[in-house]
Amino acid sequence: MSEQQATESHQRKGIQLPRVSRPWVPSAVGYATALVGLGDIAGAVAPHFKGSRVHELASLLPGTVTTVATAASLVVGILLIMLAHALRRRKRRAWQAVAVLLPVGFLLEALRWHHTGTAAVTLVVFVVVLLNRREFYALSDPRTRWRALWNFLGMSVLSFGLGLVIVSSHARTTLGSPSFGDRFWQVAWGLLGIGGPIHYTSDRTSDLVYYSLAGLGLLTAVSTVWLATKPSKPVAELSTEEEAQVRGLLTRHGARDSLGYFALRRDKSVIFSPSGKAAIAYRVVSGVMLASGDPIGDVEAWPGAIKLFMDEAHRHAWVPAVMGCSETGGEVWTREAGLDALEIGDEAIVEVADFSLEGRAMRNVRQMVKRVERSGYTCQVRRVDQLGEAELVAIRHAADAWRGTETERGFSMALGRFGDPADEGCVVVTAHKLPEGAPAGSSDIRAVLHFVPWGPDGISLELMRRDRDADPGLNELLIVKALEACQGLGVSRVSLNFAMFRSALARGERIGAGPVLRAWRGLLVFLSRWFQIESLYKFNAKFRPIWEPRFLVYPTARDLPRIGISALQAEAFIVMEPPKFLRRRQKAVAAPSKPRLGGAELSQP
Repeated sequence: MSEQQATESHQRKGIQLPRVSRPWVPSAVGYATALVGLGDIAGAVAPHFKGSRVHELASLLPGTVTTVATAASLVVGILLIMLAHALRRRKRRAWQAVAVLLPVGFLLEALRWHHTGTAAVTLVVFVVVLLNRREFYALSDPRTRWRALWNFLGMSVLSFGLGLVIVSSHARTTLGSPSFGDRFWQVAWGLLGIGGPIHYTSDRTSDLVYYSLAGLGLLTAVSTVWLATKPSKPVAELSTEEEAQVRGLLTRHGARDSLGYFALRRDKSVIFSPSGKAAIAYRVVSGVMLASGDPIGDVEAWPGAIKLFMDEAHRHAWVPAVMGCSETGGEVWTREAGLDALEIGDEAIVEVADFSLEGRAMRNVRQMVKRVERSGYTCQVRRVDQLGEAELVAIRHAADAWRGTETERGFSMALGRFGDPADEGCVVVTAHKLPEGAPAGSSDIRAVLHFVPWGPDGISLELMRRDRDADPGLNELLIVKALEACQGLGVSRVSLNFAMFRSALARGERIGAGPVLRAWRGLLVFLSRWFQIESLYKFNAKFRPIWEPRFLVYPTARDLPRIGISALQAEAFIVMEPPKFLRRRQKAVAAPSKPRLGGAELSQP
């Protein structure tokens, strides 16, 4: 679906979007801004560039190439490059900044070089930007003060690198033969506005280097201070009142979607329909407004929540996307929001009444379970509210110790905590056996399964972890024991893992599969080395489940790569976080503002 078709669909459905008559303008302005910035930087850091034919073409761009004006051009060029991506995303503040920088460039050209052609081009670009101001309507993204730290680190590296280029490019006018250490300290002191150990035969060159380095240092300091003093906004947070309202919706309508309970992750935001009868939980990741599962609540109220979701996405120029919605949810999203849907996998659901270890099809599972039981393992299936505090701590510690990565993974099918009093309906299954040679008092917990409620008569798998030294087949034993105990818990259906691209894997291994399907399956098998695609499918298939398809909802095909990267970031397969010592400081400062027990984050691998 094209952007124009999507806009017309939104207008027919009453979704109020900002007026966008020229959708190509933001991208064109953004790329042009980046090129202008690169030209300004090249003209400032490379003095020999001024006499080349390329410089004659670059003179048509905003900027100056002498002394203080050169330093100003360098700073303006960096700012333009920094703003280019925000311009492509239609950010209003980026437009405001460019609307100021272009007149500055125009005045520099007109007053210092009298290049009427260059000044005219600058003026034309400025007029085009002003005439298309309606195209830049998007509000700023949620932010925290950690952006100031990243800005300081990034700008420091960039400024130091450009400073070395500037100092090294004036070798002909340098007195003596300065070493790399001299150039290093020349840049280091220059960024602070202090002269360094290198001297030049030309006063103009000395002034140019000084003002350029000082300008870079000033830009780094000012931008960092500006970000650090801006009021911070939480990237995503589920307030106590919102959580209570979502729990009320789950009590009435939670049986509809097995992923509904994961909307209670406290690092998600939530949008409610005008009637309050439906809600959508989401998180903004890299400019993508990513929801998971179906909307929560009454299906009749879903369109109202979807309308507000789309309004919020377009106000910020975020890409709206939904990961893991059901077939019903996909139909509503595509109908009400004018989006497209793509099947991305299947959810394994086991009907407790139909499950049995008898029969040839279950022979491998049956033999594996009996072998593990003969090894001395025992299992316990309980509601979380039946656990004592000591047991909660022991299970939480064991699950943390078995986590394969330092970063907790999970977004769409992970709750992110264990043992919270509010999650009393959760079910925990543990396997017990004291390791050989273990000292007295050691924990005998060897594996853990954690299920969250799925309506009044269902549970959905949230966590599956085991001791790496435990016997194979322990996870199968835990699931079998959980299914056998479901009748006593009042549970009639169990949702297991989500299998990505299950249908492609199943069809690709059948006789008669075509070369394209076999090649696609081969790629999925290859990717399974890192993303557990094939292994989860084969593990789920052992229990003879019902496969329920799940879909990705997206605006256009060109948005899929961006949505895919944001989904990997949300699930923590791609991690961008501060260094370890800063993370420890962040955890100490970011203590929960609302007292909640069981703060350890656990998720499904």
